[in-house]
Amino acid sequence: MSRMVPSLDIVIVNWNSGGQLRQCLESIARSNPGRYHIGRVIVSDNGSVDGSLDRLDDVGLPLAILRNGANLGFGAACNRATAMGDSRFLLLLNPDTRLEPDTLARSVAHLADHPAIGILGVRLVDAEGRTHRSCARFPKVRHFVHKVLGLDRVLPALFHGHLMEEWDHRDSRTVDQVMGAFFLMPRALFEQLGGFDERFFLYFEDVDFAWRAQASGRPCFFLAEAVAYHKGGGTSEQVKPERIFYCLRSRIIYARKHFGWGRAAALTAVTILVEPLSRLLLALLRGSPSVVTDTLRAYQLLYGDLPRILNTPSTDLLDAGLAPRPIRSAGRH
Repeated sequence: MSRMVPSLDIVIVNWNSGGQLRQCLESIARSNPGRYHIGRVIVSDNGSVDGSLDRLDDVGLPLAILRNGANLGFGAACNRATAMGDSRFLLLLNPDTRLEPDTLARSVAHLADHPAIGILGVRLVDAEGRTHRSCARFPKVRHFVHKVLGLDRVLPALFHGHLMEEWDHRDSRTVDQVMGAFFLMPRALFEQLGGFDERFFLYFEDVDFAWRAQASGRPCFFLAEAVAYHKGGGTSEQVKPERIFYCLRSRIIYARKHFGWGRAAALTAVTILVEPLSRLLLALLRGSPSVVTDTLRAYQLLYGDLPRILNTPSTDLLDAGLAPRPIRSAGRH
């Protein structure tokens, strides 16, 4: 069968996802057969302690578990796990997703029939079936400034962010980027681009990868006909200050990599000097003391890590962001 239809490896990065991981795996096992077969399903576990890896042998999948022993971040955990498979196609899937029975068949068939596509995403819905606005433009400095100042919330028609919220996501189209919750691609592309940039511990690693894919001539495609449930927030809901910190940290790294020195420096200054004030003011106006506490803790982490962020080379890849970087074998870790 593997010689007749394309094979698919699925990588799921897990960190204390509880029962969500099993539900995700069970939805994969219930998938309808199609023009593909599953080579391996690899759970790359970042040091979970909640028992989410227990008793998964009966899900009916060619399952492999990579125990990283610590939280390596999303990109690093993906890079290590992909080295354990060799299928033609590669799906990076969040543990807080559940697939419809035809999601994989539709997605793999479309990617196989359209080899110019680099990354394929599907329509993500919530528990009530409402469609998430999950696609986005590549972010520019102005998008971040709008967000920092709250202009995208106060006057969204004039100051939009990079998320494509004006589009209902009911039709299929080429887009700049699709959400990393469902990230399907040819394995050859992942290897060509050297996998994820591991400087992004969490957030923006998918944006950076999509940018590099498009720069190499392989755009993203959003397939509205294929659907998956996505809870959103994932396990990062458990650590809200850290979630804010990593989002801000990755934004600065992304800016330094893609925006040039001047604009990156300006955005960094706005992020560390202006944004904490706007976040705190908004939290106070909403009467949210927990958000104030989370914000203060997040910026404490950011200020503590700032010297290391700014001392990290911003051009250790090619200026265009396309230089392949070897993916370290999972066996060495």
